[in-house]
Amino acid sequence: MADVRLTQIKKSFGQVEVLHGITLDIVSGEFISLLGASGCGKTTLLRIVAGLEGVTSGTVEIAGRDVTELPPEKRDISMMFQSYALLPHLSVSENVRFPLRMRKIGSRDEQAEKVRDALETVQLGHLADRKPRQLSGGQQQRVALARAIVSRPQVLLLDEPLSNLDARLREDMQVELIEIHKRLGLTSIFVTHDQEEALSLSDRVVLLNGGKVEQEGAPSEIYSNPATGFASNFLGAANLLPATLSQTSGGRAAKLEDGQVIPIEAGEDGDVTLSLRQEDATLCADGEGALSGVVAARIYLGARNRYVVKVAGHEVRVLTGTEDVFESGTRVGLKIDPARVRVLPRD
Repeated sequence: MADVRLTQIKKSFGQVEVLHGITLDIVSGEFISLLGASGCGKTTLLRIVAGLEGVTSGTVEIAGRDVTELPPEKRDISMMFQSYALLPHLSVSENVRFPLRMRKIGSRDEQAEKVRDALETVQLGHLADRKPRQLSGGQQQRVALARAIVSRPQVLLLDEPLSNLDARLREDMQVELIEIHKRLGLTSIFVTHDQEEALSLSDRVVLLNGGKVEQEGAPSEIYSNPATGFASNFLGAANLLPATLSQTSGGRAAKLEDGQVIPIEAGEDGDVTLSLRQEDATLCADGEGALSGVVAARIYLGARNRYVVKVAGHEVRVLTGTEDVFESGTRVGLKIDPARVRVLPRD
């Protein structure tokens, strides 16, 4: 498979610059997710790799070859779209064979063998003669995936391919994508706005914000150690609390706007933003925790409850089990492990 190198990629539509000099190296065989909100530039960046969009400036290299000015068919890539883009008048097998025919890859018998292998990979060999309209949404998604991998491209591009599936099918396809990626070893670039998908599928997550790379790293690293308030909030919807950090007689501490104090293990003095994951706080009786607040709401999630607690004028969300129930209006304490609090620059 191939390395992909993007160097200072800029893209403007008219007077609007949507990508601001993105540089990114993707290792051969890596599964990388471009994560971000709508309008952050992730799909535009993917289309530039595919050759479906030109660059305003910058270069795209695949396997050490500059492909910046080459059309898609000259790049040895395959792309799987959000809409699947299956041809309704063709059978499943003919849909999968289509890119081989267009690129004149192999004889008819060789193409048939490649199609059989691709359909078996996605467990749809028994539906080869059906038309797309005779398939469920999940089956159509698998056909689109088989078509994308049938030519064994150097780079596989996936543009939010799971977004049209219901929750259970999406979970099943996440597992299937992981298994297929490991089996084939494709260099894969996956675009999503869903942080759970990005964290569960990827070797590395690249978080985009406003056409720039906000942060990148392994899923566990980027989740556990967000570098900015945006990264902290986008990945896991962390609680962000303004505070002032200083040294006290009892050690380092962060003082909230209402005077409450949280012990802190590290960080420089001054105005900061504290980042606290919803699962890293525990509710308890008032007076038993580092902080005190009032329950504003309890949301039942089946195996867990999410509480919204008013603390220092801010809403703090806490994920807990269902053993203890705190009703709205109850004053509660919040136990917090100082090691789990991230200190970020004040935005």
